[in-house]
Amino acid sequence: MVSLLLAIIYLAFISLGLPDSLLGSAWPVIHGELGVPLSWSGVIFMIISVGTVISSLNSDRLTRRFGAGRVTAASVAMTCAALFGFSLSGSFWLLCLWAVPYGLGAGGVDAALNNYVALHYASRHMSWLHCMWGVGATVGPYVMGSVLTAGGSWHSGYRVIGAIQLALTAILLLSLPLWKQNGTEAGEQRSGKALSLVDIFAIPGAKAVMLCFFCYCAAEQTVGLWASSYLVNVRGIDPVTAAGYGSLFFIGITAGRAVSGFITYRLNDTQMVRLGQGIIAVGLALLFLPLGERAAFAGLILVGLGCAPIYPSVIHSTPAHFGAERSQALIGVQMASAYVGTSLMPPLFGALSSRASLRIFPAYLLVLLIVMAASHLALCRKTDT
Repeated sequence: MVSLLLAIIYLAFISLGLPDSLLGSAWPVIHGELGVPLSWSGVIFMIISVGTVISSLNSDRLTRRFGAGRVTAASVAMTCAALFGFSLSGSFWLLCLWAVPYGLGAGGVDAALNNYVALHYASRHMSWLHCMWGVGATVGPYVMGSVLTAGGSWHSGYRVIGAIQLALTAILLLSLPLWKQNGTEAGEQRSGKALSLVDIFAIPGAKAVMLCFFCYCAAEQTVGLWASSYLVNVRGIDPVTAAGYGSLFFIGITAGRAVSGFITYRLNDTQMVRLGQGIIAVGLALLFLPLGERAAFAGLILVGLGCAPIYPSVIHSTPAHFGAERSQALIGVQMASAYVGTSLMPPLFGALSSRASLRIFPAYLLVLLIVMAASHLALCRKTDT
């Protein structure tokens, strides 16, 4: 039964990744059909991000009341409804409207499942869980691309992904009895009231872990958005080749998380985070040095591989740092910090690079890495782990 539940949790994380990269892959078609500027995708992205922040901050309250299984099923159902809403939308403003449940559902799944796995499974499963997110994020654009190539519309692409989400919602609803532990869901076993933001900020190490998450996710999203532009404009690589190199960063993260699961048999969560930070530093060194195209290629792969263990390892160590009773609240604010980082820091890089140069790309990432490493060290010291 435990193995079956774990498989269902993996499926749920694939469902979390499926819609994450759909907007980017479909937007070149959507904006032309709806007659809106290319840049307006940022408005939808921001609405989704605000929704994820809100649901993440409320995850402790929701899981205490309903349990992780019910919250996960309801959240996937909400994203499913939003995907079908996107598929039926004929205007930009309808897309904005459906972006609200889209974001609320995604944040609910993310926070509830991360905490459940951190509490009940070994570190390797957290790495593989996030590898499953990478699988979903890869499959989503592939499905959309296949539908468009076959002559279908972006509406049909969203409907196909919505149908997959609907099937996953049904599986999650049928699996609710498996989430029981000793007669109740794990989320319902905890006593006491949900922690407020004031309570959370007063916990030693809470601000440090939030800053760590903010910097990590800011770095990951900045690389994802700006790596190809850096390769083209600074390294002189042609756009087609640069696009391929940029995708290697995400391949490095996904493959790295698959491998990280096995490395956790030898290293603990803190060691995994430091290993990842060290690999990122080596990758950035290759991006700094004028060593040619192959060095840039290797640098991006190493940055992706270095990113791989950090997110799952920090999440998995949350109960050890703060205790099982407070882990859901802390994971909720970590998720919120992550979404704020991904929303604010890549645009900030764009603004800075327009005034200076895209050459600051490795330096910008290095600053984020240094702050991330310092905040993680502060977390370990303040929580004595």
